[in-house]
Amino acid sequence: MDKNAETDMKDVELNELDLEKQPMTGDVQAVGGEKNGSVKLKVPEEEVTFTGLSKEELMKVAGTPGWVRTRWVLLILFWLGWVGMLAGAIVIIVQAPRCKPIPEMNWWNQGPLYQISNFMSFSGGIADAEKKLDEINQLKVKALVVGPLHTVQVDMLETLDLKEVNPRYGSKEALVAVMEKAHKKGISVVLDLTPNYLGSSRWFQEDKLADVVERVKVAAEHWLNLGVDGIKIADLKVASTSPEWSRFQAAVQGNRTEDTPNRLLMGVVETGSATEVSELVNTTGVDLVLSDLLSTKKQGGDYIKDMDALHTVQRNVGWGLGAAQLDQLSIQAVSQSLIRLYQLLLFTMPGTPVFTYGDEIGLKSQGEKNPEMVWNLQEPAEGAVVNETVEAERKEHVAVRKWFRSLSELRGKERSLLHGDYYSLHSSPTSLAFLRLWDQSERYITAVNLGDKPETLTFKLAPTEGVELPATAVVILSTDSALEAESTVNLDKLELAPGQGVLLQFPYTG
Repeated sequence: MDKNAETDMKDVELNELDLEKQPMTGDVQAVGGEKNGSVKLKVPEEEVTFTGLSKEELMKVAGTPGWVRTRWVLLILFWLGWVGMLAGAIVIIVQAPRCKPIPEMNWWNQGPLYQISNFMSFSGGIADAEKKLDEINQLKVKALVVGPLHTVQVDMLETLDLKEVNPRYGSKEALVAVMEKAHKKGISVVLDLTPNYLGSSRWFQEDKLADVVERVKVAAEHWLNLGVDGIKIADLKVASTSPEWSRFQAAVQGNRTEDTPNRLLMGVVETGSATEVSELVNTTGVDLVLSDLLSTKKQGGDYIKDMDALHTVQRNVGWGLGAAQLDQLSIQAVSQSLIRLYQLLLFTMPGTPVFTYGDEIGLKSQGEKNPEMVWNLQEPAEGAVVNETVEAERKEHVAVRKWFRSLSELRGKERSLLHGDYYSLHSSPTSLAFLRLWDQSERYITAVNLGDKPETLTFKLAPTEGVELPATAVVILSTDSALEAESTVNLDKLELAPGQGVLLQFPYTG
């Protein structure tokens, strides 16, 4: 071996030994200027660029058989997917149940009518009624039926003045003010123009009928021009036989256009059967017939028969207990439970509910024809001396009014109660039940026990396409706390206490 080479190898070995003896610290520089324990790598700096394919190269690749087949496969899959989604949408639309068209609804079909028969029951007459419109509006009523207010002496045609307000009740200006304020709140006003309302014969002598109907027609035109939304008359069976009837009817109803609200022609029938009421609806052309069928019939089976007979003309039928005679509901519904029960019936029957002032609190007439209305339902001031009897009566009024408002709100927003179909489910001398439903909306069952003993109701629905009863339903409202709201009951047999009424609900499951 060459001596120089040997010398170089020894130098390398000595250097390596020296390095091993050096301490492993970051401050000591290794051979080549690097710190001990670190390695410096040099990566060649090469710039990587992608220029892509030129247009000619792309066209060349796109034209290959493989890409052509791929494009055709993707195109076919796209159109197959699009056609499939379209076909699925069509199937869903065809198979989905169609919504039933909403029937024509006039304003008098959309909520309860509230009668103020005698403004002497208000401490300040007509002017006082205007002040109470805010409270009346809370009841969700659709119209005030006011009067009769005109001047007449008993059975004296000579003193009849249908265009003037009896000064005992107030002034014409006060009545117009009531109408204007009511309209601002969305409440219509119907005026009772029954001519001889204080006498036994509402239209005076039979040989004077044509003349009296003509007078009522002229007065109706006068009041309609002042803003009245409808005319009410009593003893429809007599009035409609007059040769002047068609002219009177045309004066009230003849101005109907798409741009103006319809004006109501309302007639009262105080005696007669459901069949006669139906005939009057079809022959007289009136918009609403208020009967006293509930007042003259006392059995559940009779109520069901009348509803069976009239449900096909329900938009022309008004229901009330005492309303046809301008009496308070409490005259016949003599207990708080019965007052609530009949309110439940009236709000859920197929037709328009009609109440007399005070019915919303269960106002008791105590033998008076027109008892004074009670408005102050506020709790007594703290520390005030309270009469226990008066306080108990106040609490009862508050509870009944809350019940009334709940029913009124339900009827106004639930289609099944507003204009739904009607099906009888049960009837007996002391109880009844019926079903109300509309298309795909929630269904409602009203069940009441009018008797003084507990009763078990068994529901039976006549075979009807698309209508079935479920096994259970939910309690919405009950006159008795034994059936709590939101609780579930079985529909095979329903136990009701004496004087108890309940409103049940179950969903549409089509």
